[in-house]
Parts: sequence; C-alpha cells; structure tokens
Amino acid sequence: MTPSDAPTSPRPAARSGIDPRGPRFGAAITAVVLLAVIFLALVGASGPALALLGLQTAVFAWGAFAGVARHPYGLVYRALLRPRLGAPAALEDPTPPTFAQGVGLLVAVVGVTLGLAGVPAGVPIAAAAAFVAAFLNAVFDYCLGCQLYLLLVRARLLGRSPATS
Repeated sequence: MTPSDAPTSPRPAARSGIDPRGPRFGAAITAVVLLAVIFLALVGASGPALALLGLQTAVFAWGAFAGVARHPYGLVYRALLRPRLGAPAALEDPTPPTFAQGVGLLVAVVGVTLGLAGVPAGVPIAAAAAFVAAFLNAVFDYCLGCQLYLLLVRARLLGRSPATS
C-alpha cells in the first residue's frame, strides 16, 4: 500500500479545526468587557452597564449562531495576532467553543432581561457569572462551556458532531 492509498483520517475536521488561541483571545476581551459591566453596575451607572451587557450579548449571539470561527473577536485575532505567531501545536474542533458561546448568550440574555425588567442586581450578577467563565478560559485555558458540551455529549443529551465522533 502506498501512502496515497492509505485510508483517510477518520477525523477530517481535525485538519480544518480552529486555532485554540483564538477563543482564548476572545475570552480575554470578553472578560474585560464583563468586568467593565460589573464595575459600571456597582458604581451606579446601571444604564451604561445594561447597554454594554447588551452589546456583549450580541457578540455572544454572533458567536453562537455564526460559529466561533466567525466570531468578531476571532476575526480580530486572525487579522492582527495570528500572522505574528507560529502555527498552533494542534487545531481544535469548533463545536465545543461555539456551544460555549451559546451558554454565554443564555447567561447574558438573562442579565439583560432582568435589567430591562428593573431588577438592578440582575446585570452585575449575570455579568459576574459570565466573567468567571471567560476568565477561566482566558487565563487557565479551561472552557466551562466546552466542558458542559462534552458532558452533555457523554450523557447522550446532545448528538455528536462529525468532528467529535
């Protein structure tokens, strides 16, 4: 058997995955934005805090529905930072980080909804919960949403994507 006759890899998506540093970069920006939301809410600037959380909610929605490969912060990473870095050691499946964006979206929507309903503590509490997840991802490379995705796949509550089979 020649190398060209060798069977193809059972995981073709691994070759077309994402640079794992992109979501970490996005998590760092997200953490800074959410920290600003918390600060604004705690100093009594509830309107600007709600508006900023609303903008971050839109960014989460973009990542959750368009996919993490098209996430705005990921686009910034690819345009400005990726060309200056060496190739990543490995590429990762985009499905878990995209799911994590959906989790962030859910938390942020709850915060925005509570803020619009006049529950002043809803905005900083939701922002703090999302901040913890973003901080863990940015600093320690631990993605809570990704871990939740993998847990739900193992429990057979979510179907496996072709890249995770």
